[in-house]
Amino acid sequence: MRRISAIFIAVCMVLIAGSVGAVLFLGLGLDSRTAAIVSLAALVAMALYNTISNRLRDRTDLGDQIADLSRGTADLARQVAELGRRLNSVEARVESTVSRTRGADDPIAAEIGELGGLVRQIADTVAAHEIALQARPAMPAARAASPVIPAPEFAPPPAPAFEAAAPPVPPPAAMDAPLALSESDAVNRFQGLSREGISELIGRAADANRIDLYLQPIVTLPQRKVRYYEALSRLRTDEGEIIPAGEFIDYAEAFGLMPKIDNLLLFRCVQVTRRLQLKSRDVGLFCNISASTLTDAAQFRQLLDFMDANRALANALMFEFTQEAYRSFGPMENEGLSALAERGFRFSMDHVTDLRMEPKELADRWFRFLKVPAKLLLNKAAHAQSDIHPEDLADLLARSGIDLIAERIENENMVVDLLEYDVRFGQGFLFSAPRPVRAEALQGGDKSSPGESVGDFAGVGASV
Repeated sequence: MRRISAIFIAVCMVLIAGSVGAVLFLGLGLDSRTAAIVSLAALVAMALYNTISNRLRDRTDLGDQIADLSRGTADLARQVAELGRRLNSVEARVESTVSRTRGADDPIAAEIGELGGLVRQIADTVAAHEIALQARPAMPAARAASPVIPAPEFAPPPAPAFEAAAPPVPPPAAMDAPLALSESDAVNRFQGLSREGISELIGRAADANRIDLYLQPIVTLPQRKVRYYEALSRLRTDEGEIIPAGEFIDYAEAFGLMPKIDNLLLFRCVQVTRRLQLKSRDVGLFCNISASTLTDAAQFRQLLDFMDANRALANALMFEFTQEAYRSFGPMENEGLSALAERGFRFSMDHVTDLRMEPKELADRWFRFLKVPAKLLLNKAAHAQSDIHPEDLADLLARSGIDLIAERIENENMVVDLLEYDVRFGQGFLFSAPRPVRAEALQGGDKSSPGESVGDFAGVGASV
């Protein structure tokens, strides 16, 4: 269409130029040469005008098109950026979903592997039992009809190299008793002593470095492989009598001696943790800390300095607090927890008396372990008074990154019932009684005297 229009304009210009020349030649009487020149000049002028006007019109159209193209390019760039942002968001959600899925699948795969191992072990036991039956002389039909298949036995976990020889396992009556004795037992042990006398006895034991360190293993279930140790304290009197922590801790708290005792025990726990890390980085240690240590400004400042020098042990050394102490924490205690958490250390809660708790709140305060007595988990009468059903406790804690440890396990029946609750770790006399740490194992890495090594947290991290 545009080409036809251009041809029509060219024809019109030729006609107009010819008409001008004819008028000049015929009407005005000019000679033919002059009339032809004027006619040609008119044609050239009209051609130039048409060309320039077309150029101007094309330039205007081209400018509009360029402007439209620029706006379209800008819109396209914004859309591409938006698509990129959405794609990144989708990728992040996909990665998060994949990681959660893997995290959910890993325990299942581990449990399947454990069940497979147990099935193979039971099959081997059954085969051995059948061989034994075939080798025996014929038995009465009534007895042979119902053979009893013994449950697979597990070897007790080996003691660490720095422990003393294992003491004999206490009889069942002693194994049934909890670690922390009752108040009446404590009164009997300190019977005849005044408050000042009890305070002097405990303080003298701490000054004389007679707060001994005992270790009790925490094992994986059902494999019973040692995964952690808990550090327990025992007071040794002048006469050599051993007093469990449950008897003297309350007195030490009342007399303000716990920061000093925690000072001593924490130094030893760091020594033990370093020894454990040299043998296996998969084994950690739980160290009990009193709430009063968090509120003692001078002692806690030294503790922080000591922990700064031993940050490399943050993944292997966990601080443990009782449920009662946790519920009484105030601003100073919470500030102390935050200071330790900033240095990478994690926390554990023990002496749990009920399951009225919020796992998310515990996780926000860097609690990564929860120790619950096996009897409390298996006590059906106490379930109605709990906010969390024990069967759901392990899974609920795992969602917040907290591991459940069943403590005070005393017999095999407890282990079988706890496995139905998905409990992964266990502790108790069934696996091993608390064993003392040899004094030479604690002093091997430090050349200072006991008084010097426990007098101050600062500056001892490098010498352990």
